[in-house]
Amino acid sequence: MMLRWLLFAVFFVFCAGAGEQKAKQTKNMSRGWGNSISWVKSYEEALSKMVKSNKPLMVIHHREECPYCQDLKKVFVAEKSIQTMAKEDFIMLNLVEETSDPNMAPDGYYVPRIIFVDPSKTVRADISGIHPENLYTYSPADIQSLVNNMKKAKSLIHTEL
Repeated sequence: MMLRWLLFAVFFVFCAGAGEQKAKQTKNMSRGWGNSISWVKSYEEALSKMVKSNKPLMVIHHREECPYCQDLKKVFVAEKSIQTMAKEDFIMLNLVEETSDPNMAPDGYYVPRIIFVDPSKTVRADISGIHPENLYTYSPADIQSLVNNMKKAKSLIHTEL
């Protein structure tokens, strides 16, 4: 009987630790962009999940040491409509390293940069921000532009595909 309790206790501690590890991993993958969002680990995984789910992919290119990225991140997390759409309507990926796909930088390599990809694996270069010098960047002041572009990316799935 004592052996059963001991095995149960060991099993319980192991399972609790595994759940805690998964929570830490999800938090780490969010990198502060939203802990309630399901983030994918890689561009390849994102493409696969996007095709299977028929949801658009939103890729956030950023750097931890970039003050502009940090400012955008704060507003991104605070904006409830963004968090809701990101959680429910998109495959989400945030990258601190560039992908090998040159289509992910239609107008150059800079951060912050947000690119949308539709389930046909087409980078939506037509969904851009308001800055002519860096088309895919967003600042806290133009967060509504990002909200509108997320809605546009979402609606194009239903009208074009």
